[in-house]
Amino acid sequence: MNTNSQTKPFRSLVDDLKTGTINRRRFMERSAALGVSGVVATFVANATQAAASGDSLRNGFAFYQGADGTPSASPVDDAGNGIPRAGMDQVTRGAGGTLNILQWQAPTTAAHHTANGNKSVMVADMILEPLIRYGEANVLIPYLITEIPSADNGLLSEDFSHATFVIKEGILWSDGEPFTSEDVRFTWQWILTPSNGATSINVWSIIQDIEIVDDQTFTVHYTNPSPNWFEPFAGGSLAAIYPAHAFGGDIGNRNEAFDLAPIGTGPFKVDAFEPNDSITLSANENYWQENAPYYASIYIKGGGDAVNAARAVLQTGDYQFAGQLQIDLDALAAMLESAPYGHFVTVQGTLVETIFINFSDPETEVDGQRSEMNTPNPILTDPAIRQAINMAIDRDLVSRELYGDGQPATANVLTGNASFESPNTSWSYDLEKASQILDDAGWVLEDGVRTKDGVRAKIDLSTTVNAVRQKTQAIVQAGCKQLGIDVTINAIDAGIFFDSGTGNDQNTNHFYFHTAMMGIGPHSAIPVEHMVRWYAGEDRANIAQKSNNWQGKNISRYYNPDYDAVYNSTKSMLEIDEILDALIEMNDIVINEVVAIPIVNRAADQYAISNDLNNDNVRVVDLELPYWNIANWNNL
Repeated sequence: MNTNSQTKPFRSLVDDLKTGTINRRRFMERSAALGVSGVVATFVANATQAAASGDSLRNGFAFYQGADGTPSASPVDDAGNGIPRAGMDQVTRGAGGTLNILQWQAPTTAAHHTANGNKSVMVADMILEPLIRYGEANVLIPYLITEIPSADNGLLSEDFSHATFVIKEGILWSDGEPFTSEDVRFTWQWILTPSNGATSINVWSIIQDIEIVDDQTFTVHYTNPSPNWFEPFAGGSLAAIYPAHAFGGDIGNRNEAFDLAPIGTGPFKVDAFEPNDSITLSANENYWQENAPYYASIYIKGGGDAVNAARAVLQTGDYQFAGQLQIDLDALAAMLESAPYGHFVTVQGTLVETIFINFSDPETEVDGQRSEMNTPNPILTDPAIRQAINMAIDRDLVSRELYGDGQPATANVLTGNASFESPNTSWSYDLEKASQILDDAGWVLEDGVRTKDGVRAKIDLSTTVNAVRQKTQAIVQAGCKQLGIDVTINAIDAGIFFDSGTGNDQNTNHFYFHTAMMGIGPHSAIPVEHMVRWYAGEDRANIAQKSNNWQGKNISRYYNPDYDAVYNSTKSMLEIDEILDALIEMNDIVINEVVAIPIVNRAADQYAISNDLNNDNVRVVDLELPYWNIANWNNL
C-alpha cells in the first residue's frame, strides 16, 4: 500500500511551476486542494521562482511573519513578533497562583543540552530560552533578539556565511546577572566540547566562530555558507542559551548540578526537583516579558500513565494540563462522555511512531559495553529479517484501532509535510511474501522459530509503559510470530527509557535491545538535523558508544558511507530543491534498507486542558514543545 498520495501530485505541481505551465496563483490553489499547508506552498513557490530567475532565496530557508500574520520569505516592517499574549496586558505577574501539570513521563533533568527525550526538554523550556522561537507556519519569532537577521536589514550576508544578532536590552538571568553576547559564545563552545556530552552538538557544529561585537551584539560565522543559518538558535529543543557565569566561564566544566537547577532567562526557576517524580518552579522575578508569567508557581507531577493523566484534567479537575498523551481510542471516547472540567486537543504535525533497529549485538559484551558498534547483530544485520518484520506489521490496523483519524499509517521517517515526503516509498502488510523472503534467505522453521547457521530469530521489542504502545507491540509480535520470528515485549518506565544517565543501561542511548519503539519528529522546517539519527560521521563519532558516554545521536549503530555522503553534501547546498531532494534520498535509504520502521504519522501533540485555561496562549505548534509559551499561559 502506497501512503504518499499527496506527495507525487505536489511534486508535479512544482515541476509545472518551474516550467511555467501554471502560474503562482494556480500553484497555490492546487496545493491547497491537495491539503498542502500554505507555508509549505509559499516557501516552495518562492524557492522555485527564485531558482527560475537565476537567484537564490535572499534569506536562506528562513520564514518571516508578514504584516497580516502569514509567512513571508522576507521581513515586513510592521510585522508583529508572533508571541501569543492574549489578555496578558491586563494581568499582574504571579497573580494566577499555582498551575498544576500532570506529566505522565516524568522529567529526569531540567537542562536542554544533556537531556534525552521530550519529557525533560519540555520542563527545561520553562527555564532556559533560545534566541528565536518558531511560530505557527514555521515563522521565526525574534525572542531574545531585536529582529531576525535578513538581507534587507543588513544582518545576514547574501552568501549565508555570517549573520549578526542583537540581544534585546535589559534581559537578565534569573540570578540577576545580565544576559550578554558572551553567554551565546560560551554556549556554542560548551556544546562543542565532547566531554560535556551535549546532545545538540551536530546542530551547533555548523558554526565556525562567534565574534563578539559588544555586550548586546555578536556575529556568527558559519563553517560553510548555510541557508539554515538560524537553526542552532531557533526552537526550544536544541537552541537554549546557557549562562557562562554558572560554569565559571569554563567550557570544560560539565557542572552536573546545573542539570537539576539551571539558571535561565525563562519565566520560571527551580525551587525543588525530584528527578523522575516531580518538580516545583516559581516565577522568575527578573523575567523580561511584561506582566509575565501569570502564574506564581508551577507544580509538575510525573509518573502514572496517559489515561490517568488525562482523567485528572478532564474528569476530576485535579490538574489543569496534561500533554503528550497517547491514549487508546476506546478509553478516550469513554472519558470524553463525561469530562466536566476540561477538553481534549489534537495538533497535527510531523511526529512518527518508529521502530529503531539495532545493527550491533545487544547480548555480547565488548570492553565493558554491549551493543558495541563493531560487533554485528547476528539476526538483524540480515536484511531478510528486517524486510520480513517490516511486512509483518499491519500499520492500517494500528492507525485505525489505536490512533484514529488524522494519524495515518506511513512508510516514511520524514512525513506530514508534502515538500519533503518521499514519493518513492510504500509499505505493505504481506505475511506470505515475508515468509518467502525468509525461506529464500535460508531461515528455516524449527519448532516454530526461524533458524539459520545455528542462530535463532529471537529478538526483543522495547518501549515505554503505555497502553497504545503495548497494543502496538502485541500487533508486531503477532505478525512476526506467524513468520517464525520470536519477539519478546519489554515495557520500560519512560523515566528510565528516555533517561540520559551514563549508568542506565535500559535507556535508548545505550540501546541494549534488539529493537526499540518511540516517537520522533523534526525540530526545524528543513529537517536535516532530524536525519542525523542515522549518520555515523567522521570516525563514526556520532554513533552512541561508551567512548562518547552514549551521547551520539545514531543509536542504531548504523553505518552507510553513501548515507553519510548525502548528509555531508547538504552542508554546502544553497538551493531548496537540492536539499529537499537530499532529504528524500536519505529517507529512502533508511526505508529501503529497513534501517528503521515507521508505523504511524502521530499528532504533534494531544493534550488535556482545563476549561479555565486560555488555550489561545497555549498555542502548541509543530516545531516547538508544549510549554514554549508558558510565560503567557493564563486563565480565561
